[in-house]
Amino acid sequence: MKFADFPYQRPDYPAVMEKISDLTAQLNAATSAQQQIDIYKQLEELSMELSTASTICTIRYTVDTRDKFYSDEQEYNEQMSPLVHEKLQEFEKALYHSKFRPELEKEFGSLMFKNIEISLKSFSPELIPLIQEENQLIQQYQKLCASAKIEFNGKICNLSQLGPYQQSPDREVRKAATQAYGKFFDDHQAECDEIYDKLVKNRTEQAHKLGLPSYVEMAFLLRGRNCYAPEDIANFRRQVVEDIVPVNNEIKRTQAKRIGVDHLQVYDNTYFFADGNPLPHGTPEELMEAGRRMYTEMSPETAEFIKVMFDYDLFDVLSKEGKAMGGYCTSLPKYHVPFIFANWNGTAGDVDVLTHEAGHAFADYMADKCIKYIEQRQPTMEVCESHSMSMEFLTAPWHHLFFKEDTDKYELFHAESAMTFVPYGCQVDHFQESVYRHPEWTPAQRNEEWNRLEKLYRPHLDNSEVNFYNRGAGWQRQLHIYECPFYYIDYSLAQMISLQFWSLSMHDHKAAWDKYLSFVKMGGTKTFVDIVKDSGLQCPIEDGSLKSTVADIKRWLETHQL
Repeated sequence: MKFADFPYQRPDYPAVMEKISDLTAQLNAATSAQQQIDIYKQLEELSMELSTASTICTIRYTVDTRDKFYSDEQEYNEQMSPLVHEKLQEFEKALYHSKFRPELEKEFGSLMFKNIEISLKSFSPELIPLIQEENQLIQQYQKLCASAKIEFNGKICNLSQLGPYQQSPDREVRKAATQAYGKFFDDHQAECDEIYDKLVKNRTEQAHKLGLPSYVEMAFLLRGRNCYAPEDIANFRRQVVEDIVPVNNEIKRTQAKRIGVDHLQVYDNTYFFADGNPLPHGTPEELMEAGRRMYTEMSPETAEFIKVMFDYDLFDVLSKEGKAMGGYCTSLPKYHVPFIFANWNGTAGDVDVLTHEAGHAFADYMADKCIKYIEQRQPTMEVCESHSMSMEFLTAPWHHLFFKEDTDKYELFHAESAMTFVPYGCQVDHFQESVYRHPEWTPAQRNEEWNRLEKLYRPHLDNSEVNFYNRGAGWQRQLHIYECPFYYIDYSLAQMISLQFWSLSMHDHKAAWDKYLSFVKMGGTKTFVDIVKDSGLQCPIEDGSLKSTVADIKRWLETHQL
């Protein structure tokens, strides 16, 4: 059966919530650990049904935000979600306080109970109206960005479709495309500011209702961060400024020389070579076939995985009118398969997003096969992003299938992009911490803070010729800031893991792949710190952990310039 044939039916939320309450009562009345384990299994089955239905709706809504049926269903599901969460929390509370806790920990692992404790701290029924409002505001932002119809070069483009023009060999085209991109946000400045202002106030009120000083602390709970605190992330950001930003300044000076400019403007930032950035060779259909061959050859596990992905048609990758921005991988637990969503636009990013989201999808597929309980399959997001970002590098022996004679150029482009991304991810995180520590800030003050952080994390950028970036509003294009706050630092942490896997693979690809496969198979059975250390990797939140990896990549860059 293809994904297009997967049925969607609106969940019967009253019945679902009644069933959860009934299972909670049964759990409290149980006379043995085995009875509680069996009851928990029933809850997992119910959760799988509900999650699969709502995820099918989300996929079809993001594929076309103009579809009224799925738009209305998405809004309804999001309004009901916190009500279901309330019922699930009652079940979790009963499980957490079970008199059979020692036996349950033997079955489920102690980490699951630690995660439940974090979850219980992050929610209260009195938050429900605020969460419902938050979901509506996020949907407003999604629809606003998806509505973009920008006249450029005789065509009507959405935001993703401007991407190739922003990497044009013609500097004036790059400049004009970047200005056109920014003008969309300039034209909708009031709407973007209003939506975000309401989100900041809403999330701050949620935190205060939980007795927390700010949304920063609440976000750590919501993200399930179970092995480090905000001060550990601040320490990681400090090391990035000290160890990576100077290297990136050199990378950008080299880039300016390569493309023949004295001074990098913001519209030059993603243009790496004088004769143009590496582009994938082939039609979208040919690129997908290259992806099928790559994963078929990579390992028996990836061969099985990619066959399922194609058999079920679990991709929607082309950019089109009305489609939500970005890319993601999600899970359809009832069918034991993942789904990949992307916005291909003819740039090298198409291959990046394919390998990145396939990393998520492969990890999801393997966890479903290897780990008994859903809760144990789902790690925190920096682990998930380590799966995906590492896959981008571990696929290197097959990149020639996509880039042909431009493969060396792509490898250099990808490595430099990975290094220069890490401080940007830190900038996004630092910005959000500043904003939520100061919820009273005006839009202008937020923009001032973004510009201040730009000088700290990306001092090579000159934004003076594009108003959108120059006024400090460039953060408004980063959908994570609106939709999933404090997620973005997970990418920077994960990038440091991916660079370690890449460094290992340069010496012994099979050993690196075997280590990665073991990493993936741990799923969410351990914390990020424990998974990293048990894999023999350096943990990026620890002092001095970045230096050797950065030195390895710096040496590679110095010997692979084109």
